[in-house]
Amino acid sequence: MSPHRNPNRNLGEVTPADALQALKDGNRRYIDEGINPAYYTAGHISMVEEHAPIAAILACADARVGAELIFDQMPGDLFMVRLAGNFVSDYGLASMEFAVDILGVPLLLVLGHTHCGAVSAAVNVVQNGLSVPGRIFVLMDGLEPSVLRARETNPVDLNDATARENVRRQVQRLRTISPLVSEAIAAGRTEVVGAMYDMATGEVIFLDC
Repeated sequence: MSPHRNPNRNLGEVTPADALQALKDGNRRYIDEGINPAYYTAGHISMVEEHAPIAAILACADARVGAELIFDQMPGDLFMVRLAGNFVSDYGLASMEFAVDILGVPLLLVLGHTHCGAVSAAVNVVQNGLSVPGRIFVLMDGLEPSVLRARETNPVDLNDATARENVRRQVQRLRTISPLVSEAIAAGRTEVVGAMYDMATGEVIFLDC
């Protein structure tokens, strides 16, 4: 059991605001103190009998960004959905709906990051009219609307602007395209937020979405 959580609490007692604050506090610990890898031993994980995550996170598949670590959360705390470019796919949406409806997760987070390879590739494809092999076009199609929207603002750094726009776009999609998620939001049972992880500093910056 995580030392940062109340072992006697019920999931229903964790509000969206509580869950968000837990992530913010965990990221601050990660930056200031580092993490304790001992909690991710087989023995420790085997003692986590209840699957009661406080947040579901749609994150990029980038191997350098592990949400459990950057938020200093323990096994069982976070329900993870990961794919390159952290955009809402059919399977990802189904997973987030599962988290809300079956697991009762009070917080959904879309987590992007700086220096995202998928975003950089999408920007290159859109800007230069390139084609891509295999099924990679699925990723490019998922990110293209964010590239086009970011480009309208004439940013100095189109890659960074696209990554942020993509987070905002996916937050809005999660809030609106699923009646199940929308109903949970309306009832105050869950909230959807977006954030960017800074690869240089380790800080998670929450965005206005």
